[in-house]
Amino acid sequence: MNLATLMAYIFGLILLYIMTRLLYTPLRWFFRLLVNGLFGFALLWLVNWCGALIGLHIGLNPVTALVAGFLGIPGVVLLIALRYVFSA
Repeated sequence: MNLATLMAYIFGLILLYIMTRLLYTPLRWFFRLLVNGLFGFALLWLVNWCGALIGLHIGLNPVTALVAGFLGIPGVVLLIALRYVFSA
């Protein structure tokens, strides 16, 4: 193996490493957003299921699921409060 071939392999590996690092961060954020959205959807579904007894309903859509997913229980309380503020 001559020096030019070895340098080409090293350059290719460095380029592959750089491309992997550039694509890893956006994919990590995307999967974190997806997991939080699914958690928020499950939390809102639970609130709607339990809230059916008292007439409470919060719409299940991507925005409310992400708010509930990122903020957790305070986010659900915020959505309930906004529901009552805007429905009055």
